[in-house]
Amino acid sequence: MNYLQYYPTDIVNGEGTRCTLFVSGCIHACKGCYNKKSWSFNAGIPFDHAMEEQIIRDLKDTRIKRQGLTLTGGDPLHPANLAVLLPFVKRVKQECPEKDIWAWTGYTLQELDGLQREILPYIDVLIDGKFEQEKADPSLVWRGSSNQIIYRFK
Repeated sequence: MNYLQYYPTDIVNGEGTRCTLFVSGCIHACKGCYNKKSWSFNAGIPFDHAMEEQIIRDLKDTRIKRQGLTLTGGDPLHPANLAVLLPFVKRVKQECPEKDIWAWTGYTLQELDGLQREILPYIDVLIDGKFEQEKADPSLVWRGSSNQIIYRFK
């Protein structure tokens, strides 16, 4: 799995101060997408052990009170990304159990297959659904269009 960007301190992509990882790869190709460069699975750089360790260190760093980890992109729930992300979120929950995990996906909750659903027990907040430009609403919190749903699992 590749990623385009990592923000160790982010206040935009979820509640509180967060670590945010923008993964590469998305098949949805939403009209009006703000992050088209994330569509290619080859974009960015490989997510390696060093980046995983950096995120864990940042989540544990007590100098900044971080509420959790955000996974966005791209689409973190695309099956090609899950081989890396599933063990990673399990590790985050094991080593940083007080941190929450937010994820954005273009799939709806109902569309998720068995593999994709394996990550759900580790996700606290899921924002689902493709961005639909005709339903875009800048007043929405955490969503770009009104069809997207925020699920709070924990």
